[in-house]
Amino acid sequence: MTDGTTTGVPTTVDRGRFPDAVTPWEDPAWRAETLAWVTEGLAAHGLTETGSRKVRLRPWSVLVRLTVEGPTTVWFKAVPPSAAFEAGLTQALARWVPERVLAPLAVEAPRGWTLTPDGGPVLWDVLEGREGGAVDPRYWEEPLRQYAAMQRALTPYADAIEALGVPTARPRALPALFDRLVAENTTLTREDRAALEGLRPRVADWCEELASSGVADSLDHADLHEKQLFAPVEGRYAFFDWGDALVGHPFSSLLVPALAARERCGPEVLPRLRDAYLEPWTGGGVTTAGLRRAVSLAWRLAPLGRAASWGRMFPVPPGGPAVPGDAEAAHWLRELSVAPPL
Repeated sequence: MTDGTTTGVPTTVDRGRFPDAVTPWEDPAWRAETLAWVTEGLAAHGLTETGSRKVRLRPWSVLVRLTVEGPTTVWFKAVPPSAAFEAGLTQALARWVPERVLAPLAVEAPRGWTLTPDGGPVLWDVLEGREGGAVDPRYWEEPLRQYAAMQRALTPYADAIEALGVPTARPRALPALFDRLVAENTTLTREDRAALEGLRPRVADWCEELASSGVADSLDHADLHEKQLFAPVEGRYAFFDWGDALVGHPFSSLLVPALAARERCGPEVLPRLRDAYLEPWTGGGVTTAGLRRAVSLAWRLAPLGRAASWGRMFPVPPGGPAVPGDAEAAHWLRELSVAPPL
């Protein structure tokens, strides 16, 4: 779809599988204000927009790909108020772990706006571009080592991350999150609710055991799939897109990449993947058996964070289209009853 209403710059709009999603991009005043902010942010770095724009609209974000002289790519992102913390978090991570993230060009934290440089190909692109489609089953191991090392480095900042507005999903807070998610979901069936009610005591027990695992809370990306990390050169990775992030048990992060690896390479990759992820966590006073048990518990509870993230949508005006999210959240709540494969 082409939208020719944005200051004469050729603009292609992609709505994916959400053709009726309502975002601020539809508001000409908002669009003009954000694009003026982008122009100012580029100018601060001696950059000028030179080409067409590609706009990706989803119920949870507005993402604009801009071409600047070079030519190179710059990205503008706006998120809903419920995820506005992402802008400030992106800025803070560039100070705390600069070797693992990209430094933004500009940030408007209160409004959840960021302007960032391009980080090169993402891991998905690298994998899809390999001749014959062959994928080394170890492809997630080094990214996860680097990601886990970043998480461990961030453990002293857990309270500061939460102070930025990042939602808490610390193990002892998860039972209350469970109750809220179940109560608010409109698509769970009567049978679903009965099953979840029966599971509730076990959820509380898992949470308490995980809270006592000896691993400090940290930043959990919560959606670390193959399109959420840059892989510009082999062996070097940068992580981005923190809109689903949580402060909680770090091992919950393993769920999404492990599911991606299992889909590509089969379940036999999971033990090696787990052990690669745990390498940076050794030497902290927790035994290998204890770390592996914590992985199993965190895997079991990670769907709560995934379910919660589906509530971070742009507000829909009265009478507007239904907001997606409840069906996806219900899927993740059902996953709580599935035994972890590790």
